Amino acid sequence: MNYFELFSLLPSYDVDTALLADRYRELQRAVHPDKFANASEQDKRLSVQRTAQINDAFQTLKNPIQRAEHLLALKGIEISHETTTLKDTAFLMQQMEWRESLEDIAHSAEPDDEIAALYDSFEQYAKQITAQLKVLLVSDLEAEHLQAADQIRKLKFMAKLQDELARVEDALLD
Repeated sequence: MNYFELFSLLPSYDVDTALLADRYRELQRAVHPDKFANASEQDKRLSVQRTAQINDAFQTLKNPIQRAEHLLALKGIEISHETTTLKDTAFLMQQMEWRESLEDIAHSAEPDDEIAALYDSFEQYAKQITAQLKVLLVSDLEAEHLQAADQIRKLKFMAKLQDELARVEDALLD
């Protein structure tokens, strides 16, 4: 299912989230199970299924990484449930540096500064990846779609790192 079509949006990495939310509410009002309380069992089931589809579509389009995965899936490349490893050695080296920095925070004299520096580093790197991803996603070339898949894998890793950093930060506050 093309979630962009469902929400009457052009397929794009950049989405107007306010418009997305408005369309979500419109669609939910149209198919909400309460509207089908006196309908046949089949119509009730269809309403529940349609509501679930709309919820899944909204969650996917609202999240930039999932949205990018969906764009690639529409182009025939499914990566949402894969476990492919990245072969970008520069990224792997950067990943190791970030992991070491995460481990060092607990022993740092200035953990707040270390945390802020890591958040900044993650943000800058993610911006670079996202800029490349946007260009690759509009391409019609399969080779560039495969490159986009690698950029998405990097963003997924970055999201995990940010979650880990948030947990380290929370642990220091406790």
